[in-house]
Amino acid sequence: MTQILIGKGDEPVHLLAKYGNRHGLVAGATGTGKTVSLMVLAEGFSRLGVPVFMADVKGDVAGLAMPGTSNEKVTQRVAEIGIPDFALEGNPVVFWDLLGKSGHPVRTTVSEIGPSLLGRILELNAVQSGMLEIVFKLADDQGLLLLDLDDLRALLKFVAENRKEISTEYGLVSTQSVAAIQRALLSLEREGGEELFGEPALELGDLLRTDLNGRGVINILAADQLILKPRLYSSFLLWLLSELFETLPEVGDLDKPKLVFCFDEAHLLFDDAPPSLRQRVEQVVRIIRSKGVGVYFCSQFPDDVPNEILGQLGNRIQHALRAYTPRDQKAVRTAAETFVANPKLDVAEVIAQLGVGEALVSTLQEKGVPMPVQRTLIAPPRSRIGAITPEERATVRARSPVGDRYDSRVNRESAYEILGKRVATAEPSATPAAPAKAGAKAPARGPLGELLWGTGRRQGMVETMGKQAARTVGSRIGRQILRGVLGGIAGGSRRR
Repeated sequence: MTQILIGKGDEPVHLLAKYGNRHGLVAGATGTGKTVSLMVLAEGFSRLGVPVFMADVKGDVAGLAMPGTSNEKVTQRVAEIGIPDFALEGNPVVFWDLLGKSGHPVRTTVSEIGPSLLGRILELNAVQSGMLEIVFKLADDQGLLLLDLDDLRALLKFVAENRKEISTEYGLVSTQSVAAIQRALLSLEREGGEELFGEPALELGDLLRTDLNGRGVINILAADQLILKPRLYSSFLLWLLSELFETLPEVGDLDKPKLVFCFDEAHLLFDDAPPSLRQRVEQVVRIIRSKGVGVYFCSQFPDDVPNEILGQLGNRIQHALRAYTPRDQKAVRTAAETFVANPKLDVAEVIAQLGVGEALVSTLQEKGVPMPVQRTLIAPPRSRIGAITPEERATVRARSPVGDRYDSRVNRESAYEILGKRVATAEPSATPAAPAKAGAKAPARGPLGELLWGTGRRQGMVETMGKQAARTVGSRIGRQILRGVLGGIAGGSRRR
C-alpha cells in the first residue's frame, strides 16, 4: 500500500505516501471532526510503516490503541465510501507524558532545550532573556552541564555572586534580571514543569520505531493537562521538532516519510511569538521535509498558521467553519483562496454547509501537483473514537518497549554538584584572573577563575571533568558548545 484513503468525494480521495513529507493542515471549527481526520491519517501512516508523533489534547486520541466498535453509522460510512479491507483494530501505541502520569516521562536537559525556548517557557522579557543567554554562554564555555533546574539555579546564584567578574567578559549582569528568572523558575516548578528537565533524556530514535509486524508506532503525548500551560506545550513541541531538524540526516524525497509529526492546537505555537522565532519555525518547516519528516498542523482556522508556513502545506483537510463573526468570515475567505479551484464547488459557500465527518480535501498527486478540492466524506478510523480507561492505558504502558529506559529518573553529577564542590574548596585570591598569552606563564587566578577552573593542584582533575562534559554535551570548538537554529545543542549524539 502506497497511499492512505482519506475518504470519498466524486471519487476516492487518497494521500500519496511519497508526498507525506510535504506537510499538511487539518482545520475546522470545534466538533466538526478534526480529531477523527487526524486519527485516520495516523492509522494510515502506521499501516505504511511510518512512525507518528501526536499530542492528545482532549484525551480521545488515546483510542488509537484500542479496536473500534462497530455500529450502524460506521457500517453505513464504510459502505458509502467502499472500503474493501475495513477491519476494526488497534494500533501499536506508546504513551508519553511530560508530567510522567499518563505515559512514560519525556525529559530533556536544560542545556539541550537552549536559552531561546527556555526563555519562552518562562515568559521572560527581552532583558531577562539576554541575561539567560549570558548564563548559557558561561555554562557552554566552561563545559558545565545544565541537566535540570537545580543546575540552572546553582549557576544563576553563582552568576549573581560573581557579577562583577562575569560582567567584564560576558556583558552586564543584572541582579534584578537574575531574580526575575529565579522567580519564573519557581512558578514553572509549582506547575510541574520541572519534570521536563533531567535524565534520562528522550532519545529521538525511540520515536522512530516500528513493531514486529512492520507497523509504525504511534507516539501519543498526553496533553490534556499540559495544554493548560500553552507556552510549555508549544515550546516543547517546537523543541522536539527542532531536535529532529538538527539530528536527522538529509535523505531527499523517499517513498514514504521517516516520521510524521502532528502539531495540534497549532495557533499556540505562533501566539505572541517574536518575529525571530517565527522565522526560525518557518526555516525548520521548510527544510525538515528533506529529512523525511512530514509536519501536520491542526487548528480551528487556517490563518492560525502564518502565510509563510501555510504556503508550504501541500495536503489539506478543511472541516466546517461557521461564519458568524468578521474573524470567521476572514478565515473562510483564507481557506477558499488556498485551495485549487474546482468548478463544481463554491468553496466559500460549501465550508459553511459541511456536516460532521465531511471536509474539503486537496492532496498532492503525481508530480507534486495539488488536486482540485473535493467535498469528501471522511473514512472512519478502525480504532476507538474516544478515551480509554486507566486500566487499558496501564496495559498499553506495561507492554511498551521503552518503559524500562525512561520510567526511573537518573541524577548524575552536573553543574549543581560541580559548583558546590568548587565553592567549598576554592582558595581566596586577591588578584583577578587575566587571559593567558601564548607561551606565557599561567597567571594567578581570581575568585571567578578559581571557582570555575580550580587552583593549580586541582587543575588536572577539573580539565578531565571538562573533557568528559564536552563529550557528553556535544560537539564543540574549543570550549564552546555549538547550538542549533532554535538555541538547542546542535550536532549528532548529545549524550553518552
